[in-house]
Parts: sequence; structure tokens; C-alpha cells
Amino acid sequence: MVVGGASLVGSATAGELLSRGAAEVRLLDNFSFGSDEAIAHLRDDPRVKVVQGDVLKLHQLLPATEGLDGVIHLAAFMTLSMDRDPWSGLDVNIRGVQNILEACRANGLRKLVFASSNAVYGYGPGVKGALVEDTPFHAAGAPPAAILYGASKIIGEQLCRDAHRRHGQDYVVLRYSTVYGERQHYRAANALYIVETHDAIRRGERPKVIGDGSETKHFVYVGDLARANCMALEAAATDVAVNTSGPEPVTTLELVKLVAELSGRPDLQPELVPPDPGKVRLTSGGAFHIDHAAAKDAIGWSPEVGMREGLRRLLAWREGAPHQAAE
Repeated sequence: MVVGGASLVGSATAGELLSRGAAEVRLLDNFSFGSDEAIAHLRDDPRVKVVQGDVLKLHQLLPATEGLDGVIHLAAFMTLSMDRDPWSGLDVNIRGVQNILEACRANGLRKLVFASSNAVYGYGPGVKGALVEDTPFHAAGAPPAAILYGASKIIGEQLCRDAHRRHGQDYVVLRYSTVYGERQHYRAANALYIVETHDAIRRGERPKVIGDGSETKHFVYVGDLARANCMALEAAATDVAVNTSGPEPVTTLELVKLVAELSGRPDLQPELVPPDPGKVRLTSGGAFHIDHAAAKDAIGWSPEVGMREGLRRLLAWREGAPHQAAE
């Protein structure tokens, strides 16, 4: 079962599970953030079962997890949603994980894959260089919503560790970097930079670069992440947390120029603008990259799709979906 299955990562993961021969894939979602459109391409497969349910309602999770081999848990509030409603975000990101773990224990599920985030390393001027799995959390100067989100993911990871210690529950934590790809939404603070840039270019406007363009971002293509979820579920590894990031980081100026080029408008030169103090921004203090070598060792995974190719696929999908509305 993919919890939060009607989502960007959920729909890609379900497709990957099906391609790997899964006998049944259940997609559990309460559709507060997920959408029917995200899973429309999966509904004709008789192996797909859509279950409307909420991670805060254990009585729904218990029957939904009966007879399963494993769970990939994606459902969460992200930073922008956390900024709008921190109390609900903490509830979903912490109690929701505990409920999933309890359902796994009650029904004897073999494996849990928990979607964590590079937000467990924090934000601000102390986050630079190579971010590896033992990099400490850094909070100074970051927006409260970003810190709450990162802290909630740290707690979720520790709940998994506690379930392993208490009940022998096998699990793998994947610390996602910023995800992008087909069926992209407007809810992720860093991926929002891509879609808003593309929207501006489609209107014939110069794309905006916040600051001087040297700020680093590290993305991962959704198809690569779907593979990581499946490989973590299949691997013998347990009681481990690893980074899942793309092949290389990119600066915001490089990113905006690449979107313009792939959109056929390299003539629209980026406009440098100061940060908007009213918007939540996730920044680092300098060049950094998220090391994914441990994922290769633990589950045999490494990314395959570079930024140029991943953006090409995303923009091709967006050009084919001209009536999208901001979510």
C-alpha cells in the first residue's frame, strides 16, 4: 500500500510497483492534498485498489493494511502547508506515522518505507558542503514552518526506530531531496520555483531569480524516487536512514536559465529580484549537495535522471496539461 498514494510521488511509486509485478497495489489517501487526476492513469489496472482513508483514523488503517506485504508511507504536510496550519501538520506528520506503525504491527506487515526529507538537516547558513546521514540539524535563521517540518520528520524517523526496537518492525527511511516531475503540484516550496518560472515564461514574462542566483538547490526526479521506494521495500536492509537525491545540485540561476531554454525562450533573460519577506523560502548558506552514496550501499539505488532530462519531461507534461490550476 502507498499511503498518500494520490500524489506526485505516490502515483509514480504505484506505477513502478505495478511494473515490477505487484499482485495488488492499494492507494490510501484522504484527498485533502491528493487528487483523482494524479492517479487517473492507474485506475484501469485491475491490480489497483483506491482506499479513501485518513492516517489520523486508526480504525480505517487497520482494515486497509490487512493482507499486505509492506507499506510506503508518503502522507505528510510539507513546509508550505505547515506554514498555513502547523497544528494539523504536526498531528499528521507525527501521530499519523505512529498510527501507520501500529497498523503494521497489528497486521504483521513485513516492511515499512518511510518518506523523510533532507529537512532533517535544517536550513540556514550552517547548512553547506556535503550533507551526509550524520549531519546535525541546523535551525538558526530558518522560517519556523521549515523547522517544524524538519523536526516532525526527525520524530517520524525515531518512531520507526522505536518500533524496530520494541516490535522488530523492519523499515527503511528515505530522506528525499526536493522532488519534481510529471504531475507536479504547487505545494512544495523549492519545486514551486520550477513551476512558477515556467508559468511566467508561458506568459511571455522574464523569469525571476531571487537574490544573485548563486543559491544551491538539489532536486531528485520523481521516477528515480519511485525506484528508490520500491528498492527499499524489496531490499534486505532495515533500521537505516539514507539520502535520496539527484545526480547533482543546481544553482537557482542555472535552473531558471535551463527552464527558459527548454521552454524555447532563452531570450527571456532572468531578472534578479530581492526576496519577498512575506513568502516562506528554504535557503542554505552556500553551495551544498546531498550525498546519496549510502543509498547505493543499503538498497542498491542511485539516481539516473539528470536535471536537464527531468525538466524536459516535466515541461513536456505541463505543456500537455494547459488547464492546470494552482493547487
